[in-house]
Amino acid sequence: MTIQWYPGHIAKAERQLKEQLKKVDAVIEVRDARIPLATHHPQIPNWVGSKARVLVLNRMDMISPQVRDLWAKWFEETGEIGYFTNAALGKGIDAVTVAAQEAGVRVNQRRRDRGMLPRPVRAAAIGFPNVGKSALINRLLGQRVVESARRPGVTRSLRWIRISEEIELLDAPGVIPSRIRNEENAVKLAICEDIGEAGYDNQRVAAAMVDLLVNLQAANSGLISLSGFQSRYKLDAASMNGEDYLHEVAKHRYKGDVERTARQMLNDFRTGVLGKLALELPPAA
Repeated sequence: MTIQWYPGHIAKAERQLKEQLKKVDAVIEVRDARIPLATHHPQIPNWVGSKARVLVLNRMDMISPQVRDLWAKWFEETGEIGYFTNAALGKGIDAVTVAAQEAGVRVNQRRRDRGMLPRPVRAAAIGFPNVGKSALINRLLGQRVVESARRPGVTRSLRWIRISEEIELLDAPGVIPSRIRNEENAVKLAICEDIGEAGYDNQRVAAAMVDLLVNLQAANSGLISLSGFQSRYKLDAASMNGEDYLHEVAKHRYKGDVERTARQMLNDFRTGVLGKLALELPPAA
């Protein structure tokens, strides 16, 4: 299947973001904890350069504690610290604030060394669409100042927000590569609703989700469990391929309406009804 989604506002936002990033001291990169690798924009290292970067893995409530620990260890082994958050409920936000402030301390120390006065650290929150950047910003501020919704493309323009006397934050629209060359990553983005629905076919993505999770469970039975599928749809997902499973669920529960079934199945995954299910595990796991 071909999945591509690159609306005009993202192209414009990316151009503006690259200009604004020249003015920032630190970057808060937000990823989806269910797919930390698929939601890493390949250009971010080039855009950020030597600036401080705080890596946030949002939606930690959507994966199991065991998977979260694996990812934390993997990032640590690769020389990074991953800050796990549930921005919707405000969990893990304090650690992100501290990390951003520490970046500001280093910036201002360099300013003092050059005989300059300290100033608030300028940070930019960047990442794919719908990974929770706006919800994170609202939590950092302690109030709802930017629109946040469970769909990509809500934030369409760049704006600076004063979080405290120490931090100014740039809220930017989600950015995504103009072409997603890794088809498996594109499917994961569609499953997690991190790209717009106009870019994919619900039935094919729902079937691919079942296949992906069945394979993950087969290889990592202690970490991934499809018991939620059994309890929700009364059918064993591992007993057939994803397309057949979709049609069987449609026949038994939704009067044969496959499109309605696909939408429901994707929504059940996205809202956690099917359990805490990661779509990626660390490469070494």
